[in-house]
Amino acid sequence: MCYIKAEDIFPKEIIDLIHQYVDGEYIYIPKKQNNKKKWGEATNTRKEIEIRNAAIYEDYNRGMDKEHLATKYFLSRKSIDRIILQQKRK
Repeated sequence: MCYIKAEDIFPKEIIDLIHQYVDGEYIYIPKKQNNKKKWGEATNTRKEIEIRNAAIYEDYNRGMDKEHLATKYFLSRKSIDRIILQQKRK
């Protein structure tokens, strides 16, 4: 996230109004609700996790035990159990 100077985008009247509430501080202005993206939508992370989870389930079906899966994929045993259960339900 980069910062933008308020003077570069707001008229002086708006800055004077903001000064009534905040003076010389950083503030965050959230996106409008309809402009928000779902988690992983802006990157390939969601797809990468789906591919990884499918690979975990495939390894499990080939006979790899859950402890070995946890070590191979750097996940907890509980996460492996959760992923296998989710994949079975698909």
